[in-house]
Amino acid sequence: MNTSRLPFELLVGWRYTRAGRAARRNRFISFISSVSMFGIALGVAALIIVLSVMNGFQKEVRDRMLGVLSHIEVLAYTGAAIDNPTGVQNKLALQPQVLASAPFVLSQVLLAQGEDMRGALVRGIDPAQEVLVTDAVALMPPEVLAQLQPGRFGVILGSELARALGVKTGERITLVAPGGQVTPAGVVPRMKQLTVVGLLDSGHYEYDASLALLHMEDAQKIFRLEGPNGIRVKLKDAQQARSVADELTPLLGEELVVRDWTRANRTWFAAVQIEKRMMFIILTLIVAVAAFNLVSTLVMTVTDKQADIAILRTLGASPGSIMGIFVVQGALVGVIGTLSGLVLGLLVAFNIGSIVPAIERALGASFLPKDIYLISRMPSDPQWADIGPVVIIALVLALVATLYPSWRASRIDPAEALRHE
Repeated sequence: MNTSRLPFELLVGWRYTRAGRAARRNRFISFISSVSMFGIALGVAALIIVLSVMNGFQKEVRDRMLGVLSHIEVLAYTGAAIDNPTGVQNKLALQPQVLASAPFVLSQVLLAQGEDMRGALVRGIDPAQEVLVTDAVALMPPEVLAQLQPGRFGVILGSELARALGVKTGERITLVAPGGQVTPAGVVPRMKQLTVVGLLDSGHYEYDASLALLHMEDAQKIFRLEGPNGIRVKLKDAQQARSVADELTPLLGEELVVRDWTRANRTWFAAVQIEKRMMFIILTLIVAVAAFNLVSTLVMTVTDKQADIAILRTLGASPGSIMGIFVVQGALVGVIGTLSGLVLGLLVAFNIGSIVPAIERALGASFLPKDIYLISRMPSDPQWADIGPVVIIALVLALVATLYPSWRASRIDPAEALRHE
């Protein structure tokens, strides 16, 4: 490379960044500069990794939720059966975003097996229609769904719910329905024996630990309904659920409630977004601390190079050129540190699925118990919408950190500096 064509400030700034090897003081300044560079790289990498993991966590949980949840649910206000559900489905089909719909019966119950009893959410479904709207059901073996036949009172339990009750396929459990029957002896709970015909493993602990699927006609008999009390809707784009729900509300009338998945889980998603913002702020402070280490590096460099600055000034260098030299020095440290952190962060973020299990095996620990974190593996989803601001902020902070020491260098009086040489 022909260095003679490079700007004067860049040449001298790069030389000061490397620092000479002859003097012990220069080697120390070079070490401090390297520490600042490493701190910026580590801060940028940590920020990229954390944001990627949080994005992956949100995406993984959302996808698993939508494997069980409806994109949109249409419910009766009172919880009673919907009048003319077929007519409602025909209206839903007119919406361009709607792919399919399926009626269902929903109620909370108690499930008992021996002395074990668990609360559960029973969903009565029509298997032929349900596979069109629920991914978790569509992935189940057809022979299992075929056993959900009206009158047989078969039930498909979430895998974690079955484990909690200690039951396996083919065994019987007792369903205790809400309400009861009035007898001369008082109110007696309504109970029904069910046969476990299969297990549902959606990968989402909350639903696997609470969901039970019955045939819709059996559920209607148990809960004394004349028809389904809800309709599940699947859309072409789940991200459009809120706008589509707003369009469907006036179309379906005031007797029905239209609820999309974002509103049904707004607390969880709001908590994730707040946590993501707070982690961004906290880790940005780490980058800021590393960037402002450049201040001490440049102050020591300016102090050490006072004679050089004085000589350059006497040779005709302007205060702006002197300031540019140290801005270049700090900017080079910031750029190299930021790019190094970007490479390191992306390398870890794209391979975290194999790095974390290796660490867990080495330590004999589990970082993500799935009964707490809903998923059991560490996901990662790097997004340029997050990575871009991280890189820009790191570069800006590094540049800002160079301004004051560079300005002080440009104010050095050559005669005063050479007097002590």
